[in-house]
Formats: sequence, structure tokens, C-alpha cells
Amino acid sequence: MAEIGRRLVHASGALAPASYLLGALTWTQLGWILAGGVVLAMGLELVRLRSGLDWWIYQNLTREYEHEKIAGYALYMVGMAVVALVFPPAIGVPAMFMLAVGDPIGGYLGKGRETKSPLALGAVFSVCFLFALAFVSPVAAVFGALAATAADGYLLSVRGYIVDDNLTIPIGAAIAMWVGSTVI
Repeated sequence: MAEIGRRLVHASGALAPASYLLGALTWTQLGWILAGGVVLAMGLELVRLRSGLDWWIYQNLTREYEHEKIAGYALYMVGMAVVALVFPPAIGVPAMFMLAVGDPIGGYLGKGRETKSPLALGAVFSVCFLFALAFVSPVAAVFGALAATAADGYLLSVRGYIVDDNLTIPIGAAIAMWVGSTVI
């Protein structure tokens, strides 16, 4: 049940780019709201990690390995805020959808495996490519979908610290789409 809850919370992040697309928020407003979310999430994480705060939501929606480090939801907020504050909407919106929708699909199909199956990776690529294609050129969409798929499918480790894909999917996809849009 906790796994379903995590995926639903993850997918609810699609409300952020949807709020921009529906005209409820400007891109700048969305960026600042997400930045405020980062401050709030990091404050909660500081309290949780320093005091051992053990609310129901932490017990049920964080993974075991997150109990001693910054939880994925906080890194999710950072990834979303970075793409909203640094990139234009044509790149930021699909990068956010890749995290909110592509990642839980890959997680469901990958079912906790360290390296995801070709089926799971193919599904993530397809979903991410289709989101991107609605906003950027086909070349940029391929670049973004490849970056999101790689971030979702393979663990990135820096000096022994696993970098959460909630951070690498949107930022990596946005950088890749920017390269595909401007450099190529």
C-alpha cells in the first residue's frame, strides 16, 4: 500500500506544470512557489533528520534508505524548482512531467530492481518522449527522453552517495532538451 501511495504522491506533482498550462499560474509564479516548497521541505528535513521526527507520513511514504538522509520528496521539490527557475516553460514543463509521470511508470514496471528491464526503460522513454514532443523539436525530445530514462534506470553515485532520480530526472532532461534545442 505504501508503494501505491508513493506513486500517487509522485504523480500529483503533475499539478505543478498543469497549473501553468491551465493559466492558473505564470511561469515565474510557479517557480517561486516551488522555491518556497524547497525551503519548506528542507526545513522539515532538517527537523526530521536532527530530531528523529517520525510522523505517519514519513513512516509510510519514505523508503528505508531515506530514513538517514534527505528524503526523495525534498529532492523532488528541488528538481522541479530548478527547472522552473532556470529554464523556459517549453523545456521546464516537459521535464516536470517526466519526473511526475515517467518516473512512477518506470518504478512500477521496474518493481524495485537495481537495473530496470528493457520494458520499463522503453515505457519511461516513450512517455517522456511524448511529453517532450508536445513542447520541443523531435531531436530535443529524444535528448530529453534519453536523459530522463538514463536517470530513472541507472543509479548515479557521487563519492559513494547515491543521487536520487527525483533530482536528476528533471534537471538532466531539461539540460538535454536545452542542448537539443540550442546546440544541435
